Amino acid sequence: MRKALVVVSLVSLVAFVFQFVFAAVGAFTKPASEGAYALHSVTGMAVIPALILLTTLVAVLARAPGRIIGLAILPLGLVVLQPLIAMLANALTDTAGGSTPFGLTIAGLHALNGIIVVHIVVRVHQAARRLAYPTPAEATTVAVGEREPA
Repeated sequence: MRKALVVVSLVSLVAFVFQFVFAAVGAFTKPASEGAYALHSVTGMAVIPALILLTTLVAVLARAPGRIIGLAILPLGLVVLQPLIAMLANALTDTAGGSTPFGLTIAGLHALNGIIVVHIVVRVHQAARRLAYPTPAEATTVAVGEREPA
């Protein structure tokens, strides 16, 4: 099950890479349209949350330490925050519907939050790899409160 955690966490990471690509597709589509961000929206609101939940479930089933399980579920809260940040940024326009400096600053928080989420997903994947494929030193170390093999 620990090897499955490595695979699922890697799939999550790949989904985030595509999420950034889809954001760029939306940003560079000319002429700009509502549909330009369709792949970004679907991936962010359906695919990624499902993968986060799956990663967390596999971490629990793999009997991963609580820290890894906590890191696995943490991106869900940050991903839920993403559309809220985007809506707020879009709402902060001038009377003609144009961008404002404050609205653009809030939009920047959307990108920053995405980078933070990716960092956490990378950490989950790294921890999953260490858990599934421990180095010889890690394999022989006995965790605090754990019994030594008989």
